[in-house]
Amino acid sequence: MKLFVPSNRIKLILVLLLIFLGVGSVVYNQYLVTKILEQERASVELWTRAIEFNSQPVDEQASTMLLKAINILEGIEEVPDSVISLIEDAETTRNSSDFVTEEIILEDRFKIPTIVIDSQDVILHQRNIDSLTMASEQKREELVREFKSLNNPIDFVIGDEKRQMTQFVYYGESPTVQMLRYFPYIQILLLGLLLGIGYTTYRSITRSEQSNLWVGMAKEAAHQLGTPISSLYGWLQLLKDEYRYEETATNIANEIEKDIQRLRGVAERFGKIGSEPELKTMDIQPILEQVMVYMERRLPRLGKAIEVKKELNATANVKTNPELLQWAIENLVKNAMDSLKGIEKEAYISVTSKVQEGEVIIDIEDSGSGIEIQNVKNIFKPGFSTKKRGWGLGLSLTKRIIEDYHNGSVFVLRSELNEGTTMRVTLNIEKSEEEVYPLLDQSPV
Repeated sequence: MKLFVPSNRIKLILVLLLIFLGVGSVVYNQYLVTKILEQERASVELWTRAIEFNSQPVDEQASTMLLKAINILEGIEEVPDSVISLIEDAETTRNSSDFVTEEIILEDRFKIPTIVIDSQDVILHQRNIDSLTMASEQKREELVREFKSLNNPIDFVIGDEKRQMTQFVYYGESPTVQMLRYFPYIQILLLGLLLGIGYTTYRSITRSEQSNLWVGMAKEAAHQLGTPISSLYGWLQLLKDEYRYEETATNIANEIEKDIQRLRGVAERFGKIGSEPELKTMDIQPILEQVMVYMERRLPRLGKAIEVKKELNATANVKTNPELLQWAIENLVKNAMDSLKGIEKEAYISVTSKVQEGEVIIDIEDSGSGIEIQNVKNIFKPGFSTKKRGWGLGLSLTKRIIEDYHNGSVFVLRSELNEGTTMRVTLNIEKSEEEVYPLLDQSPV
């Protein structure tokens, strides 16, 4: 029974959303880059045609002849000033053409790096390129190879009919295009970061809501159990008084009283959930012994003998709340018993404890059905259970008792399908004053 939908579906939705946004960003960014590249090529072509036009010999000769005519006419007094003004206007028109070429076309807004080369790949002219790039012959050759690999050349012809020379314009990518190529990756990274923060926040809120739900249910269960437990004590006392002379009835009443006391302990455990427990420094061995004695007497036999093995060799002090710690160990043992249902081979449960590297290590091993690998990471989540009638509270509460209240750890040490499972609990050893202060003069005042 699963009270909550696993977070895998939410993860899948977030991943799909990230992929959709990422692909959309890349596609749209590529569209923008393509459009800008088209504009850049048009700008370079315009610049090339302007160079080609201004390099025509006829255009240069006309400009030179106009200047000579102006100088000659200025020396002749009979020539009206209006004639000289007309010629100057013609030369001004020529200068306007230069202005358009140099100030509007050459000063492009994208700062496109451009080179002009001849048929021998010699750079004749460069624009918007750092002087360091042109410092050596090797760097110039590398620049020509790079630009050739990026874009097709734009060729133009200079010279007159008798002597013509074909030159080629190559260009690279402007800083705008270069930045746009990296922009989708930056955007995907930011989207992933935002989605990660959103998912972490969602998980935190969900865990908090689930935790509050379990705490509320536990305290309500403790409250509801209080009244019938008190009534059972009253009825038990009447039973003892009525059959105080019958030995069998007295023995049964004593066993019932033990179970009622146990039930009261369970109610107290539920009542402590969500509250800061009182921890005491105690020996771990008697606590584990009490758990095993109780479980051995009351665990069901499932229609066949179940061997209970125990090696409780750890004799060390730990800071603990014995009622809660016993509850946690009992949950692990009960889960081990449940895993033996339907197992035809020899069934056993083994509980061992030992001291190792400053810790008490408790292993609960069974020969049961094991845990599927995809469920190992989910078994401690609130609401997760593989049992048809399970609420998914036992292991969740166990983890909270061990890790939050006792500052220990609980995890699946080993599990194989149809082979069994080993759960491990570790608790820090509480050092005595003799261990902390080995010399008398170092003891606290």
